[in-house]
Amino acid sequence: MTFPKHFRYRCPKHKKKVVPTFCAFILALVGFCLPNSLSAQTPSDALMMRSKNVCVLFSYDMGTFDRYWEGSYLRSNQTVATVDRNTIMPMAAIGILDDLNFYISLPYVSTESSEPNGGKFTGARGFQDIGFAVKYRAIQTALGRGKLTALATAGFSTPFTNYLSDYRPYSIGSGAPEFSLRGIGQYQWNNGFYVRAALAHLWRGYTEAERDYYYNNGSYYTAWMDVPNAWTYEGILGKWFFNTSLKLELSYFSLNSTSGDDIRAYNAAQPTNKVESDRIGLSAQYFFKSIKGLGVVAYHNRVVDGRNTPKLSNTGFGITYQFNVIKKQTDEKDAQ
Repeated sequence: MTFPKHFRYRCPKHKKKVVPTFCAFILALVGFCLPNSLSAQTPSDALMMRSKNVCVLFSYDMGTFDRYWEGSYLRSNQTVATVDRNTIMPMAAIGILDDLNFYISLPYVSTESSEPNGGKFTGARGFQDIGFAVKYRAIQTALGRGKLTALATAGFSTPFTNYLSDYRPYSIGSGAPEFSLRGIGQYQWNNGFYVRAALAHLWRGYTEAERDYYYNNGSYYTAWMDVPNAWTYEGILGKWFFNTSLKLELSYFSLNSTSGDDIRAYNAAQPTNKVESDRIGLSAQYFFKSIKGLGVVAYHNRVVDGRNTPKLSNTGFGITYQFNVIKKQTDEKDAQ
């Protein structure tokens, strides 16, 4: 992924796909919130939001890297210098039933290089992939000195705009549709400590590049690239404090592609690469008792090992707000 110093490349312009107004409206609505009276969440945790409740999240994420794994070799690339990746994320979680939640999200991503890149490569920016998910809680039962919960999540995402997926490392996404199934299990002790594990499989489709030939362990005379499927594994250790006002989590996340090729020496990455990534993180959420429904979240993650992936560190923060969309009906139900 090293290029001559004199080489200049500008990302081609793309026309955006027309998306129904309904989708743009729904984007204003997913997120993190609080259990019990305030209980929205993400598709990968063990919390469930009650029926007729909506939790919205607006977050900002700042990621950066100056090294990446070329196959298993950790390489520094002075031509692209330090790459910054910033993401604005509006999300919404909607309580369909007490045991069935719906999610929708749409990140806006921008990428660029710092000096001394000197403008040799321009970054990219735009809306990435619109995502939908449903989560079902199959088991919630008292067990020993705590509570056992088992859930399943199904998700689907697809590019929202016609961004250039083959423009690595500045591309804002893989450019391919993705379907996922995830199993989640959590055990929470009565003192607020909990452990959670999740396993997911990602089925990915094809993305179209702006070239009619590429190499992937062999020659392909087509613009369509097969983005490899992947498995993800996640482990969480967390605890609630101050009567469920503050939640702290330590996390481990791993992604492993089931196929694909390695980045070739002194070449750019491409969507067909076999990606492996191990990431650790720390997050905190606080929910204001004095302002019902309002919460804040902050986190920091670091990729500690990988294959054909950036050695990325990212920090983010966000604001959440939960409200009851049919308050009168819910109040009557709670009073019964």
